[in-house]
Amino acid sequence: QVQLEESGGGLVQAGESLRVSCVAAGGTFDHYALSWFRQAPGKEREFVGGIKWDGYTLYADSVKSRFTISRDNGKNILYLLMNSLKPEDTAVYYCARSRAFPVTVRPADYSYWGRGTQVTVSS
Repeated sequence: QVQLEESGGGLVQAGESLRVSCVAAGGTFDHYALSWFRQAPGKEREFVGGIKWDGYTLYADSVKSRFTISRDNGKNILYLLMNSLKPEDTAVYYCARSRAFPVTVRPADYSYWGRGTQVTVSS
């Protein structure tokens, strides 16, 4: 049973940067795709970006060129570096491991989830 745990969230001002991490315990990332999702109050969970085993990445248009995802397969750590943060990026950020190898944007395609870490961007 893979357990994912996010860390690194916090309160920042608009324009600042923040890096959140996700560690796997009790299992490994293996060759499955990993992604970040986020959920703001009153909104549905949305895809932020994902990464395949080989490093291929896919991002939502809203974060493209500002956010960078990376993974350390040996240490089973997933990272999300967020630059030029905006108030609309405020949300709980979740990491997830897919059931498959390609990156997909549907939450239903992911079998393991962390509990989330809060990111708040003030204006």
